[in-house]
Amino acid sequence: MSLRDLPALNAGLNATSAALLVLGFVLIKAGRQKAHQRAMLAALTSSALFLTSYLVYHWHVGSVRFTGTGAVRSVYFFILITHVVLAVVIVPLIGATVLRAYQRRFDRHRRLAWITLPLWGYVSVTGVVIYWMLYHLHPQGLVK
Repeated sequence: MSLRDLPALNAGLNATSAALLVLGFVLIKAGRQKAHQRAMLAALTSSALFLTSYLVYHWHVGSVRFTGTGAVRSVYFFILITHVVLAVVIVPLIGATVLRAYQRRFDRHRRLAWITLPLWGYVSVTGVVIYWMLYHLHPQGLVK
């Protein structure tokens, strides 16, 4: 695996996180608490692996510019800005939500999870969208 493979790996890890979040939600709604816990810890692991791979890639490559023009450029930057802001916000929210579960304070865990889950899902899904827009919508025009 080379540096060139990391953006696709990152998108895959984000997609995996998103799928595991949905699975975890379905499992808890079905009352399957242990399976929910495993799915959510797997989502956390997938997101942590994403962050590690993302940092390694950008440490070596730097930033990658989006070269699209017109309306698609505005859409890209709207998605990117909301993604980045929420990615920063979500890290402590995930930590607090996991901590509440670990402490078996499920009433507080549940209340916080209602905020954390959709934000984490948005960050995971938009990570895949950003990858697609950046590396597949305008791949010939990439500028480092």
